[in-house]
Amino acid sequence: QVHLVESGGGLVQAGGSLRLSCAASGRSSYAMGWFRQAPGKEREFVAAINWSGGITNYADSVKGRFTISRDNKNTVYLQMNSLKPEDTAAYYCAARSRTIATMSREYDYWGQGTQVTVSA
Repeated sequence: QVHLVESGGGLVQAGGSLRLSCAASGRSSYAMGWFRQAPGKEREFVAAINWSGGITNYADSVKGRFTISRDNKNTVYLQMNSLKPEDTAAYYCAARSRTIATMSREYDYWGQGTQVTVSA
């Protein structure tokens, strides 16, 4: 069982930055992903990282602006730069015990989410 807790969301102006954190309990050998869901829209993939941190994957919409990373203490980060109003959403951290994936249904564990709001 893995327990995930996100933090770091908030309100920021367009062009600004935020860093989200996801603290995971239990084993560290999980691939981790970030997803987001805006009101009235489906949950969408943002970024993922494998258990060692050596493999990452990003949605086209965030490439070059967002960076996913992890430390050796079971925490995963999402550095978000050059934020746009369309990045406004609830952001969720997820974990799976296999290699990275981009589909939400492939993840076994989820955090409660943290809200990111980008004003124009």
